[in-house]
Amino acid sequence: MLKILLPVDGSPSALRATQKLIDTLEWYKEAPQIEVMSVHLPIPRVPNMGAFVSAEMVRKYYEDEGNAMLASSRGLLDTAGIAYNVHLATGQVAETIAERAAQTAADMIYMGTRGMSALANMALGSVTTRVLHLTHVPVVLIH
Repeated sequence: MLKILLPVDGSPSALRATQKLIDTLEWYKEAPQIEVMSVHLPIPRVPNMGAFVSAEMVRKYYEDEGNAMLASSRGLLDTAGIAYNVHLATGQVAETIAERAAQTAADMIYMGTRGMSALANMALGSVTTRVLHLTHVPVVLIH
């Protein structure tokens, strides 16, 4: 069975990627296994942070933020009646996406692009560009 990793962040580009995946599912002989994931950057660690913020508070923060990133894409998939699994992650975004693709033996990554200009992409970098360099599976980019 084909495994597709769909990393989303709640942005319009992530929603376009989700919708395009939904629109193209009929192309496959059998329904692929879809994993929708969100990746939240780690919060900075500061000295004596534990005196003010508990580990449980940090865990809850990551969970709430991750679920917020997933909500719109999950809504589209639910409305279309498509089965999927969910994964919440924390880490460097591109690296975490590439690691998850390897861990789950994903056959494909389906993701949106934000459409930065070439100059902005060179200056700022891009999650999409980094994923392309880090992974060895096909990446479908939706603009």
